[in-house]
Amino acid sequence: MEVVLAKTAGFCFGVKRAVDTVYEHVDKGSIYTYGPIIHNEEVVKDLEKKGVKVINTEEELKAVKDGTVIIRSHGTAKKIYDILEENNIDYVDATCPYVKKIHKIVNKRGSEGYEIVIIGNTKHPEVEGIKGWCSSKVTVIENAEQAENYTAEEKQKVCIVSQTTFNYNKFKDLVEIISKKGYDIIVLNTICSATEERQAEASRVASQVEAMIVIGDKHSSNTQKLYEICNEECENTYYIQTLDDLDTQSLQFFGSVGITAGASTPNNIIEEVHSNVRNEF
Repeated sequence: MEVVLAKTAGFCFGVKRAVDTVYEHVDKGSIYTYGPIIHNEEVVKDLEKKGVKVINTEEELKAVKDGTVIIRSHGTAKKIYDILEENNIDYVDATCPYVKKIHKIVNKRGSEGYEIVIIGNTKHPEVEGIKGWCSSKVTVIENAEQAENYTAEEKQKVCIVSQTTFNYNKFKDLVEIISKKGYDIIVLNTICSATEERQAEASRVASQVEAMIVIGDKHSSNTQKLYEICNEECENTYYIQTLDDLDTQSLQFFGSVGITAGASTPNNIIEEVHSNVRNEF
């Protein structure tokens, strides 16, 4: 069997930076992360074993009296920074720089009178964080129906940004729908370059193999997008979190298998799957 491992599979720059930040602090007293540092259960479990606690609410955050809080790679709303400052809580900001850039954009454009449109998943923590930096009206659009139904006041200036891990082709399609409405629009493609490269390579590999394996956490937005992209090119696409989820028997009839992984998937899990598939057949 031919096994093709995507070169872009695994931790992106922002995720590696955030995870490394937490591991660097584990021996420096009480460590908390505001929300899971990344969307990967295996990484979060390992950090918990080392004493890192996950804080999920503002009330829990306000109750922190000692130690350090690390802001997750997905970023968070401005009000969380305000709570940290007001309560003199020591913190380290591990927000992905690409996400941080969007915070600055929407904050600036909002103050200039622009209405903000975020192309992304409204329930995703990155999008929730971006919304928390908007000082003007903000709308989140995820699909064509929502784009068709979107309206703004006449002569209202509109600034469109994207969740960093959104499907690039889908982003272009939704922007095209909104653009036809004739508003005064500026469009900023804030999908990170690593996401675009990963999606393009995943699509290319999936189109050339008989089966495709996508590795990543079930809550990982960018992994879900990879699965969608690969599934369009290869009907035999499998979404797994670890090797335990892979039914190797189902792969025995294929002559070629491709492997890719989301930006929050550790290299040891990717290598374990890769080695197993390569050696099994």
